[in-house]
Amino acid sequence: MKTYNTTKEEIKHDWFVVDATGHTLGRLASRVAAVLRGKHKPIFTPWLDCGDFVIVVNAEKIKVTGNRLESKMYYRHSGYIGGLKQITLRQQLEKHPERVLQAAVRGMLPNNRLGRKMVKKLKVYAGDEHPHAAQQPKKLEL
Repeated sequence: MKTYNTTKEEIKHDWFVVDATGHTLGRLASRVAAVLRGKHKPIFTPWLDCGDFVIVVNAEKIKVTGNRLESKMYYRHSGYIGGLKQITLRQQLEKHPERVLQAAVRGMLPNNRLGRKMVKKLKVYAGDEHPHAAQQPKKLEL
């Protein structure tokens, strides 16, 4: 019996669209990360990018549990002394709701070249409109 190895030529990338309305942030992010990696396919290979493109719409209507709207913080640093900026989840959802889901999914992907390549296949939009109708995305059931 021979071991099967997937090659780059055999990989086909599909497009999926997900409506984030009413979904919990972490549960949605983990499902999206699994599709971006390709773990839903029988030809999954950890060292190849065999995942699919994912379009997430209505990112502003995502829900979180507990007291996370006030307690969860997002940090960034300008590079200068004293340049640490912090923003709460509630403020981030008001200003840039798509960044919340992008950060959650990015944290669930590998932290290497392959993970950076996978996160480029994630398209997140705050509203219900997206410019990827030409790719004919299929609806992803969660």
